[in-house]
Amino acid sequence: MHAYVPVIKEPSRSTAELRTALPRCAVTAIVPCRNERASIESCVRSILEQEKPEGDVELIVVDGLSTDGTEEILLRLARQYPSLTIMTNPKRTMPSGVNLAIAAARGRYIAIMGAHNRYAPDYLRQAVQVLEETQADNAGGSMVCEGESYVQEAIALAHHSGFSAGGARWHDPLYEGPADTVFGGVYRREVFDRIGPFDEELVRNQDDELNLRLVQQGGRIWHSPRIKSWYKPRRSLRSLFRQYVQYGYWRVRVVQKRKAAAALRQYVPGAFVFSLIALPVVAFLWSPVWWLWFGEMAAYGLCALGMSFVVALRNGWRYFPILPLVFACYHLGYGIGFLHGVMDFVLLRRQGRKTFSTLTRPAESPETSGLS
Repeated sequence: MHAYVPVIKEPSRSTAELRTALPRCAVTAIVPCRNERASIESCVRSILEQEKPEGDVELIVVDGLSTDGTEEILLRLARQYPSLTIMTNPKRTMPSGVNLAIAAARGRYIAIMGAHNRYAPDYLRQAVQVLEETQADNAGGSMVCEGESYVQEAIALAHHSGFSAGGARWHDPLYEGPADTVFGGVYRREVFDRIGPFDEELVRNQDDELNLRLVQQGGRIWHSPRIKSWYKPRRSLRSLFRQYVQYGYWRVRVVQKRKAAAALRQYVPGAFVFSLIALPVVAFLWSPVWWLWFGEMAAYGLCALGMSFVVALRNGWRYFPILPLVFACYHLGYGIGFLHGVMDFVLLRRQGRKTFSTLTRPAESPETSGLS
């Protein structure tokens, strides 16, 4: 006889009833996913075999109508792990899936986790301890990038360079202290009662918007290297470029919705790309401007080469030839996306373009904040 498998197929059912009908637990881990056959089993096992904080841990996996066999794997795992619940996410996007799970969650803390990540065995326990020690509302930590191929390894190394993200603190695996945002995050449950759920319009940068909303309403976010996870970044320069185009594009909508100025580093790539386009136009009217354009290109090239030299010196010279291209994908991709966002959201007042959307692949984007 098979054990009961808790599968919630109808998200329209009263999720308040789901939460109050069962006893509370310490942590609810939430993993939104879609077509994650290759990684979902290892992800589920790594979460449910964590060192437990004081109290129990439940896992809610929200499946966005997978077509590759992911659901069958989840059903098999649910027979083995009674604390695993499977929900169906008909909208398929990350924020809609997470919101369904938050409404049904029984935990005092809510951990937003990704299907592509490896987590330290004490990830949840350390997160809860950091929340209690700091009295923060959200705690996250070091997402260490690791690669399996030459290009992926180079992208991972660039991720941890201050040059790739303008010195964003959450890219530094050793940083301890307050932050504007963190990867994933373990939240106090009452945060969502107080400030509301994830914004379902945002298919990227939804964690940025939520954390910005939290800070604007007096909340506190803490980054600690004790909270460790590992993440595999994009495998190709093309996919990295497309990823950062999306981050830049949706960053504009976050700033627009929250009526808050982005950090200076978030404007720099857009301003850089704009100047690369605008200066040649002006140069046709006044030729000396060409020198400014060439000077800007040379300055950026020297900076990229210099930072590539520093990264290669620490990690191996074989990465030096490709690192300038990796940095360019970060900066040009984000800048192009930012300009597209300004055009669509600010000038033309359009809804977000489908081209810049993505279906639920949650931890393909746990760098979900881009240059946050």
